[in-house]
Amino acid sequence: MSNDDKDKKSSKLWGGRFSGDMADIALNYSESTEADAEMIAEDIWGSQAHAIMLAKCGIISEEDLRKILQGLRKTEAEYERGAFELKKELEDVHMNVEAHLREDAGPEFAGKLHTARSRNDQVATDTKMHLRSRILDIQEALAGLQNVLLARAEGHENTVMPGYTHTQHAQPISLAFWLSSYASAFTRDQRRLGNAFEIVNQSPLGAAALAGTSFPIDRELAAELLGFDGCHEHALDAVGSRDWAVETLAALAMLMCNLSRLAEEFVLFSTYEYGMIEISEAWASGSSIMPQKKNPCIAELARGNTGAVYGRLMEMLTLLKALPGGYNRDLQQDKPPLWHALKLVHNTIIALTAMVETVEFNTEHMREVVGKNFATATELANYLVAERGLPFRDCHEIVGQLVATLIEEGKTLDDHEDVQRILADEGQELSVEEIASVCDPQACLARQCSLGSTGPESVKKMRTSLNEKVQADAKVPWERMARLDEAHARTSGIVDAILQGGSPDDCGL
Repeated sequence: MSNDDKDKKSSKLWGGRFSGDMADIALNYSESTEADAEMIAEDIWGSQAHAIMLAKCGIISEEDLRKILQGLRKTEAEYERGAFELKKELEDVHMNVEAHLREDAGPEFAGKLHTARSRNDQVATDTKMHLRSRILDIQEALAGLQNVLLARAEGHENTVMPGYTHTQHAQPISLAFWLSSYASAFTRDQRRLGNAFEIVNQSPLGAAALAGTSFPIDRELAAELLGFDGCHEHALDAVGSRDWAVETLAALAMLMCNLSRLAEEFVLFSTYEYGMIEISEAWASGSSIMPQKKNPCIAELARGNTGAVYGRLMEMLTLLKALPGGYNRDLQQDKPPLWHALKLVHNTIIALTAMVETVEFNTEHMREVVGKNFATATELANYLVAERGLPFRDCHEIVGQLVATLIEEGKTLDDHEDVQRILADEGQELSVEEIASVCDPQACLARQCSLGSTGPESVKKMRTSLNEKVQADAKVPWERMARLDEAHARTSGIVDAILQGGSPDDCGL
């Protein structure tokens, strides 16, 4: 090869068959350093574990291993002090870490590190490692929101407020019943996130480009060093699949849906027309033109950001829908939707937790509203069934006629003598005392006794069981994070031992 031909050779680490470099436009279009910046620590940890495994399997020498780990330690230290920056011309995090290693340890040792792996399995490994930690962060934050909801519910088992169906008054419920309903819904979100973690936490490392490798590697050892629960065994599936990313986004989308519903009720219940809650000024904003306004903007943004998370799920599904098997460069686009959705959901949980913690409840107004709009009508029909032995449909008709007449007369169920008169016309004689007791929202609450009802004793039991469930759920991400930390500490300890002259065999591998 002439000197001129050598000059035309590609400078890329993958460029052996290429006579020149990518055009600048192509490089700018294809590089992924912005998204990859989230995974620098994971790429270094993954490279350490891979190198240790290669030496343990006799694929590289202990001297090779020592040189590689020395270089990776320098890169790690540079990253930890904030001095490691990804260069766009190196395309991705993997090439950046390897380029640093080439400078520190030399091209021979950097080249040996890439034995028996590809950027295809590397990027899936890095993404999963980063993603699993972010899932655990969200689970921890969500447990915090559940705890605040249940704490605010305590003592309000007898605080009456209107319950709604079709956004219309339905039956009296308690404030504790309303608040705890969201803590209940979030238990299923915790389960979905936990399931997503289990699917994510399987190691692709060692799948190589798509077909595995002819080197006698130990994929289980590498997975163990990286804190994975096991290996994603099938090599072609391991590098070409991203259903685990979809699984995570689907769990995040459903969680965001539930967060949005809570935010929506904050918006509604804080209006003058509802007047049941008062959002703290710290979580509201004003108007540039209307000086009287206090707008629930944080709750509105929580509601609005839900669409962005849904969109990220659809983006991922659309990305995958027609891909052939194996790795395709389209998959490079998996990380932006993941990172964006994770950030939005986590920030929304933190904001709504603070809102719930500081909101004021207008309990007197809640009780007043319940009494003005026939919320105890169902209980009156139930009373006639229980005391008079009438079919429920007949009692439904009687009470329906009663309500219609009261509306026509401008009365409510609190006008007990009028209720008595109209019921008597329907052939149902009740004393004023009976009517007062049956139609009293507080007494109505007390009579609810079915499993899961708004009755005070039922709500207390549910709050206790939900507290236990939340605490149990909160332990899971904590324990999983502790295992990941232990795996990282173990890998780091092995690196230290080898750099001090030890061998993989001395490290209990």
